[in-house]
Amino acid sequence: MNEILVRTDRLTKRYGARVAVDAVDLTVRRGEVYGFLGPNGAGKTTTLRMVLGLVRPTSGTVQVLGRPAGRPEVTARLGALVEGPGFYPYLSGRDNLRTMARYRGLPRAEVERVLDVVGLAERGADRFKSYSLGMKQRLGVAAAMLGDPEVIVLDEPTNGLDPAGMADMRALVVSLARGGQTVLLSSHLLAEVQEICDRVGVIDDGRLLREATVAELRGGTVLRVRATPAARAAEVAERVVDGATVVRAADGVVEVSAAPDAAPAVARALVEAGVELHELRALERDLEDVFFELTGGRDR
Repeated sequence: MNEILVRTDRLTKRYGARVAVDAVDLTVRRGEVYGFLGPNGAGKTTTLRMVLGLVRPTSGTVQVLGRPAGRPEVTARLGALVEGPGFYPYLSGRDNLRTMARYRGLPRAEVERVLDVVGLAERGADRFKSYSLGMKQRLGVAAAMLGDPEVIVLDEPTNGLDPAGMADMRALVVSLARGGQTVLLSSHLLAEVQEICDRVGVIDDGRLLREATVAELRGGTVLRVRATPAARAAEVAERVVDGATVVRAADGVVEVSAAPDAAPAVARALVEAGVELHELRALERDLEDVFFELTGGRDR
């Protein structure tokens, strides 16, 4: 898991006076689902295109599988779905994949394997133009899986899907990682990234603001205590929970850094101390809270 398969060093891309990607340093490790998180226009797709060798950086470097991005020996070990799948509309899903497999010297059995993985084996004979948006996205992922690549890059794979299609795509991404492949996934859907990703890079205005595990980004849980008197409640909670600190105390509400399982002990101690307890519950930040903190709360 600690082996780094994708590394960028001050990766920058300018289009005239506009800086699309600004000195980005990111690392993707073997076997993880890495979430590249940011609003539309933040620089996610441009960064991924440089990782795939499709766009040349203005400055900085990209190393993929230990070699510069874009080298033929590197590209052969990558799979990608960037900005939607592109297939021949008059061919079936299976024949589209066979065309791609033939170009790469892969056997027909490989086509059947990836169709089965994405759940399109029974619809493989249907023409691509008859596919729903979700089926088209799944066929795009199947194409990215051809040849069993070590790294799969997916750019907004759930874009435009209904809730059921999004759930299917999330399950597919997780299954890829469990099968030993590394997935670099871009998205502007914070809940999606929170649910399936191991580590996250947050990008905005072309700058990588933070890179960490999802748990590190969200931080620890807090116990929200509404009690009278609040100052006494804060003292008791800090005494009961080893290592706890008060992170907020205002308007009769105290928030103490502590795990949810500490709640019963805190409640007992408050009552025994004569504190009038009105509310006690565990709170956990989600990625949306973190994202708006990092970006200054700008409305997109």
